[in-house]
Amino acid sequence: MAAARKRTRSGIEDVRDRKAKVIKDSGEKRHIAALILARGGSKGIPLKNIKMLAGVPLIGWVLRAAVDSKQFDSVWVSTDHDDIEKVATAWGAQVHRRSPEVSKDSSSSLDTIQEFARLNPEVDVICHIQATSPCLHPFHLKEALEMITKQGFTSVFSVVRRHHFRWQEVKKGGSVATQPLNLDPSNRPRRQDWDGELCENGSFYFSTRALIEEGVLQGGKWAYYEMLPEYSVDIDVDIDWPVAEQRVLRFGYFGLDKPEVVRLLLCNVSGCLTDGRVLISVSGEEMVSVNTRDTMGIRMLQREGVEVILISSGEDPVTKALADNLSQRTGCEVRQLGKDIQGEVKAMMDDKDLDWKEVAYMGNDAPDVDCLNLAGLSAVPRDAPVVAINAAKYSCHNAAGLGAVREFSEHILLLKKKAKSQMEQDRIHRNAF
Repeated sequence: MAAARKRTRSGIEDVRDRKAKVIKDSGEKRHIAALILARGGSKGIPLKNIKMLAGVPLIGWVLRAAVDSKQFDSVWVSTDHDDIEKVATAWGAQVHRRSPEVSKDSSSSLDTIQEFARLNPEVDVICHIQATSPCLHPFHLKEALEMITKQGFTSVFSVVRRHHFRWQEVKKGGSVATQPLNLDPSNRPRRQDWDGELCENGSFYFSTRALIEEGVLQGGKWAYYEMLPEYSVDIDVDIDWPVAEQRVLRFGYFGLDKPEVVRLLLCNVSGCLTDGRVLISVSGEEMVSVNTRDTMGIRMLQREGVEVILISSGEDPVTKALADNLSQRTGCEVRQLGKDIQGEVKAMMDDKDLDWKEVAYMGNDAPDVDCLNLAGLSAVPRDAPVVAINAAKYSCHNAAGLGAVREFSEHILLLKKKAKSQMEQDRIHRNAF
């Protein structure tokens, strides 16, 4: 296994272990649930769990990994907040509406997990996934779960290997000398000569119902699952956000579909390429403002072989003269669509022999929701209404007419580059054997 390494450490096999073994040997199917805790009252970053990280709600990264792993009989988000519930539902999760008793600042994760277990007696194994671990991949969950289903462990948790030298803390003003905790200063090891230490990275904790009912998440016959450092991202404070965005763009999980197949971008003129305003001169001529950053983004896609078509809906048409000017300015065809946007887009795709996974769509309002949901990649500007944001796979940091198209273009190209790099790496691995 190239991407991760596993180690196990057994506790004393007790009644819990024998019970798990009986279930396994009998062939009885256990209900395995993924559970993400997402309280609305985060003190560090308000509504942190649905704050956009690289164009995706933070909780969306782990939900996508859990759903696409296909390892769980159910995927849940436990929350006390309406907006988090809406996002969770949009990303394919069921919602456990937690009680006020386990929604306090003093409430522990275990309190909420125990409440969930009581309300869902059919669940046998719970995987507590932390929303603040956006570089989690489906293979991490699959391999860790197999340690329970195939190797008989009762709890499995994620760790990362760290090479940090630790020293005893001395309170400020104290006269006691500090002491090394995990090294001999007279014989400091080189990094390559020291295996380091295993630390919990907080990505996930698999536990059986029996352990949870006894008030622990780790116990019985336990094991750890080691994740590589590049996947071990944990966001606690706002200052972590820029670093996490760079890490997730490089090491995050972007879904089952390969982004390199995108061949067509459909982009709304009003509310995406422009800010939605139409200026009318004294003579009645209509004018719009187009940002040069956005037109450059379109050209970047065209150079990489992605066709770009600008679309205008029946409810907000552009004049022929304006369409001609936009076409000349951007080098794109401008198409006027009627009220059945999805139907006309599908007909356009059929003419070009394209599937939805080969199409990227940029919309900005309720009429675009169906296409935003169906397209392989989809995006909305920062100032789009909630109904469109919830349907899109990427939400731009920039507003309409102010660089949103350029941002989405760069996102498409980044995913294509990432996928091509992975394909090349796979080819190298295949040729090595």
